[in-house]
Amino acid sequence: MNHRQFRWLLNVYPPYLGAGVRVRHLSEDYRDIVVEMPLTFLNRNYVGTHFGGSLYSMVDPFYMLMLIKNLGPDYIVWDKAASIDFVKPGRGTVRARFHLDEETLRDIRRKVAERGKVLPTFTVDVVDESGDVVARIEKVLYIRKKTP
Repeated sequence: MNHRQFRWLLNVYPPYLGAGVRVRHLSEDYRDIVVEMPLTFLNRNYVGTHFGGSLYSMVDPFYMLMLIKNLGPDYIVWDKAASIDFVKPGRGTVRARFHLDEETLRDIRRKVAERGKVLPTFTVDVVDESGDVVARIEKVLYIRKKTP
């Protein structure tokens, strides 16, 4: 599946469709992704701001998916843990950007070769239309080589 088809598939994924989450950009090499979510009736909480579960869900799978695509079929990649810090109420459209660079991928491959597994932590900020941080999410992933 190419990156355009994968982006389309993510955009019609029912939980994202219902919450209004949209993948706005997915680079051909799966190293850059931009996700947006407008404030709607379906993702608004009791006090009229973004529901925390929707803020988390909009960022949940992306580092895992990016690493699976970039490390290739010889690696196992799982989400291990996550935490979210709600910095300020989210109003309007919020956005998150994910980026993987070659140095990070080399470091992961090296550590897996040395240790057998690695538990890297990635941080992503969800920002509002002014660029202010609404939520900061830390994702811990589990990565190891598949056994032959």
